[in-house]
Order: sequence, then C-alpha cells, then structure tokens
Amino acid sequence: MRVLLLKDAKEDDSGQDPYIQELGLYGLEATLIPVLSFEFLSLPSLSEKLSHPEGFGGLIFTSPRAVEAVKLCLEKDNKTEVWEKSLKEKWNAKSVYVVGNATASLVSKIGLDGEGENCGNAAQLAEYICSKECPAVPLLFPCGTLKGDTLPNMLKDRGIPMESINVYQTIPHPGIQGSLENYYSKKGVPDSITFFSPSGLKYSLEYIQELSGDSFDQIKFVAIGPTTTRALTAKGLPVSCTAEKPTPQALATGLTKALQPQSCC
Repeated sequence: MRVLLLKDAKEDDSGQDPYIQELGLYGLEATLIPVLSFEFLSLPSLSEKLSHPEGFGGLIFTSPRAVEAVKLCLEKDNKTEVWEKSLKEKWNAKSVYVVGNATASLVSKIGLDGEGENCGNAAQLAEYICSKECPAVPLLFPCGTLKGDTLPNMLKDRGIPMESINVYQTIPHPGIQGSLENYYSKKGVPDSITFFSPSGLKYSLEYIQELSGDSFDQIKFVAIGPTTTRALTAKGLPVSCTAEKPTPQALATGLTKALQPQSCC
C-alpha cells in the first residue's frame, strides 16, 4: 500500500523520519512531501519576553515551529550563555506546557521540562492547564498566525491569563507542485494521503485533484487530528481516519485499519 504524508521530514536518533519508520513496520510504503514553509516574526519581541520570566506564569507550546522561534532568539541575540546559566532554570521553575511528542522533544532540546505532551490537541492541553493551579501572571504563548481559538478561549473562560505572540506565519512550500508531479509520475495515485494541517490541505488539494483525475475518489483521506478533519469535511472530502494522537504509532494504527476493505476508524 502506497501512502503519501504531506509533511516535512524529521530525523530521529536513527537518522530516519519516525513516521516513515513506523509505517514501514506495518508494511506501508510511505513517502513524505513537504507542503508548508514558515517565516518567523516578532523575534525581538519574543526575545525580550524570554529575558523576563518573572513576568509570566509559564510557557505554552502547541507546535514545533514555536519552539524553533525560541531557539532562533537565543542564537541571534547571543543569549545561549545566559539561557544556560540562569534563564532556563527560571523558566523551568514555572510550568512549560506542550502538545504532542514532536513539540515535547524540541522543548527538551532547549533544556526545558515540558508537561502535557500526551495531550493530542489544543483542547486537551487547555483542559490539562485548567486542571492546574491558576497563575497570577499570564502564561506566554508563542504561536503561529493561524492558531485556532480553542485554547485561548478555553483558558479565558476559566479565568486563566495568557499572552499570545505571533512568532511565525505559514506559507506554501515552493516545491509542492513539482514534488507531487514527480511522485505521481513515478508511483501513480496513492492509496491514502495523510494531511497534517488545514494549511497543508489548502495548499495541496488542487494539485492532488488534478493529478489524481478519475481516481481521486478512490483515495483514503486521513487526518492527523480533529482540526484537520474539520478542514477536510468542510471541503466535502470523506475522512477515512483521524489519528487518535499526532504520533507515528497512532497514525500507523489508524492507517492500517482505514486501508482494510470497507473499514473506517
């Protein structure tokens, strides 16, 4: 079974993307095609806020890109030394909330102790945060310009102060069309396509429809989470499976069920 994953390649300790590795264990021939690029924003402002942990109750990270923005701030402003000597410890004395294993891994690499990584989406993380003690000062939330309203609204409704700052914006990857054309010319129409974000769907769907032709309706569409599922449904596309968590293991389990004849998960 040929499955197409619309995401960037991320190497783990084995030097292979964990999604490719895990799906391969299930006998699935997976191919990655990046559909998104990112531009970082407001890094000087983020850097200033990171320098004053006393003004915040903690940090919230719901995407790997937000963690990368923090890393860029440390590198560009020569703050790595002060981060290691004092700032990191001060932030770790507070709560650092994360969604998903990928984000948690990057948070760990910059020396922060994340919690909540088993939360599969923003709504679950918001519930987790609300179950903790309410901070007197706001939580700092570095995020993208396309962030959803779920987490901010849930925290606001519970009276938990939060300060968000847009640190990146999502743009189409310049190689989407060429990469998809190359894939289709070599491997044909995939049995399944997994979308990892509403933006990824937005930027790739037209090309996929054109390249798939009459076989488009035969493709099993899979979403990495509920937000992406809603985006697919809004486009009138049937969702064969939504991964229970945004992890390679959960996706592999869901895909295996979805690709069985007359199955849905």
